[in-house]
Amino acid sequence: MVRRALLLISLCAFASGPAIAEIARVKATSGPATIKRGATQIPAKVGQALLAGDWLETGKNGRVAVTFVDNTRFAVGPNSRIEVSKFDYDRTRQQGSFVTRVNRGSLAVVSGKIAKSGKDAMKVQTPNSLLGVRGTRFIVEVPK
Repeated sequence: MVRRALLLISLCAFASGPAIAEIARVKATSGPATIKRGATQIPAKVGQALLAGDWLETGKNGRVAVTFVDNTRFAVGPNSRIEVSKFDYDRTRQQGSFVTRVNRGSLAVVSGKIAKSGKDAMKVQTPNSLLGVRGTRFIVEVPK
């Protein structure tokens, strides 16, 4: 009977699909800052996990610092709205792809292993441009 119960639990866990992978953690915040995940708004707090597709939003005096699993670091400035559109990373091969969309505000980036793994592995989109990152430090500013 116990074996059947364990088998049923295992099958239910498998049928529910793969676990959603954490891609980053909030390292610091100040002022109003939230993470928008679908229709849910989560206060940006130190230690909060980020998932691919999350939006980082800051208010007038808000700031948030994030470190990704590939060691990419973001510093999001005031009045910003930034989406981590795509984040795929193979820790074994230290390769992947990373797409970020900056709708408004400022984003300072220190690129990690994904950007250094290949040409155009990391991209930053703005309303007017698409930047291919080759492994560097940079700032993107998009006015309202």
